[in-house]
Amino acid sequence: DLTIAADTARFGQSGPKVGSFDAGFGSAFLARVVGEKRAREIWYLCRQYDAQTAERWGLVNWVVPAADLLDEAKKIAGEIAEKSPTAIRVLKHSFNADTDHQAGLSNMAMSALDLFTHHTEEGAEGAAAFAEKRMPEFN
Repeated sequence: DLTIAADTARFGQSGPKVGSFDAGFGSAFLARVVGEKRAREIWYLCRQYDAQTAERWGLVNWVVPAADLLDEAKKIAGEIAEKSPTAIRVLKHSFNADTDHQAGLSNMAMSALDLFTHHTEEGAEGAAAFAEKRMPEFN
């Protein structure tokens, strides 16, 4: 979903160097993230890439000093936790729907149906907080 890398992190694939390959959808997913040409480079050449390159290519969202990694992860998690859990759940299903194929589409549809047919407390709190110009309190 979101990736925070330490500035000392290294990324790459080793499969073809040891006679292995991705037999699933990982190579296609990587191509979706970094682009077809970059994904082929990563898989075919099996090079190592530093965190700054991974960020530039879209493989990670943020690069932070290694000593700050845990604090930054907690900060990002806290920001997400302030949002409606139901809305985040439906968004996650929506983002994953095409890569999860039919099961992903089904999960997305059921989550959306649940959100719209069962007027959740989260929905009511979100609307009230917006109208009152305050942060919502999702418990």
